[in-house]
Amino acid sequence: MASTAFAAASTYAPPARPSAGVGRIAGIDVLRGLVMVLMAIDHVRVYSGVPAGGPTAGVFFTRWVTHFCAPAFVFFAGTAAFLYGHRLGDRKKLSRYLATRGLLLVVLELTVIHVSWTFTFQWGFMLGGVIWMFGWCMILMAGLVRFSPANVGAFGIVVMLAQSVMHLPARLLPSLEPLWNFLYTGGGIQLGKRGPDLEILYNIIPWIGVMAAGYGFGMLLLRDADERRRICLRIGLGSIAAFLLIAGTITALRGGDHRAFVYRLLDQNKYRDSQLFLLMTLGPMIALLPFADDARGRIARALETFGRVPMFYYLLHIPLIHALSLVAWRLRDGTTHSGAFATAPYIQLPPGQRWGLPLLYLVFAITIAILYPVCRWYASVKARHPGGVLRYI
Repeated sequence: MASTAFAAASTYAPPARPSAGVGRIAGIDVLRGLVMVLMAIDHVRVYSGVPAGGPTAGVFFTRWVTHFCAPAFVFFAGTAAFLYGHRLGDRKKLSRYLATRGLLLVVLELTVIHVSWTFTFQWGFMLGGVIWMFGWCMILMAGLVRFSPANVGAFGIVVMLAQSVMHLPARLLPSLEPLWNFLYTGGGIQLGKRGPDLEILYNIIPWIGVMAAGYGFGMLLLRDADERRRICLRIGLGSIAAFLLIAGTITALRGGDHRAFVYRLLDQNKYRDSQLFLLMTLGPMIALLPFADDARGRIARALETFGRVPMFYYLLHIPLIHALSLVAWRLRDGTTHSGAFATAPYIQLPPGQRWGLPLLYLVFAITIAILYPVCRWYASVKARHPGGVLRYI
């Protein structure tokens, strides 16, 4: 699959001047909008106290369906970076943009997003979440885009496939534990003797590989529609088949777990990430891209709107979910339970206090209904004023 995806990229060179022939690809925005909407389910789940997965189908799939969010978000960010660079026609400008935006995202994670999760101004505990990882990957991509898309894409595939090798240096050089926590193993990092604890939830490897592979994948989107469709289906369906074959065999042979086969098959490791997790999530997203490109109607337009302003959506949806959840708690229990969320998204509530799934999905639906007109407005503003500060959010 890798050779199919990047065979033609070796002869690629950026245009001498910005290209007017490659605009936004609607299918990417539709899929990106879809995963942004799904992400809200998981973040409402945080404030509901419902565990991340469980023995019932409703709880299990409420969590499982959100697994597609981070892989698709990061992969298509790499693709968007390629297309943006292709329009710019200048790798140095693309590199500066990625470095600047990446640094901004890291700062936002540790400030605005931290406050949005907790509704406190206390920094004794901080989270290296998805936007933290996203920002650092963009900073690293600022260096990688100096190379050809074929080489960047190949690098990404190698990182995804060989990610487990990172366990070796972590074991051989334990004195560098903070570095390994940052890069791969995750966990806590003490920022100074009296500084806050930084908990790394999303490590850099394999996510830099996912973004780099998405960057290389952008080459395929320059081809004509029919060929692009065939290649996307070949890569996507091939990844799904590989996942079912490998994961199915491992699941069938592994003992000690008495859950139904489908639960064991789909319950792949997200933290720390695994090759099977990425196959399970990226394969369907790539296979769906041609269909998303052809999607029409109100739902497709709404998803495309969200997908055009994903960072703006992200920055709004966490404080909105937090606020709506406090209202829901107040209406349900007569108290907001706000103290329980001071370490969000790490929240533990006893089973008797947790919401049922109907309330979870009601708050989710209200969240999306509120966000849509705001995101539609911001998307129109960005369309009227491209470039400048707005391109960073």
